[in-house]
Amino acid sequence: MTGNAVQIEVHGRVQGVGFRAWAGQIAGMFGLTGWARNRHDGWVEIVLDGSQNGVGAAIVMIERGPPGARVENIAVRPAEAEELSLTPASGFSVLPDL
Repeated sequence: MTGNAVQIEVHGRVQGVGFRAWAGQIAGMFGLTGWARNRHDGWVEIVLDGSQNGVGAAIVMIERGPPGARVENIAVRPAEAEELSLTPASGFSVLPDL
């Protein structure tokens, strides 16, 4: 954990468009660890950890979303210990829906 870890709620047309896998590609581009999962109420939850610049750049890209998605809004806050406990030591994971 770097102290730059964030939890991101992504709302809009974000399920069924490959958003979680795309978020993993973005994390890899910036050397971040983390995870993503679909939430049952239609949004995607993402946790990212790494350099401040990397996290910031990833957030900018997440605001735009992958082709086929329509991001209406995002909410970013510091990640909590429980969320960080799901983060792999390296890389990015797609977790089961919650």
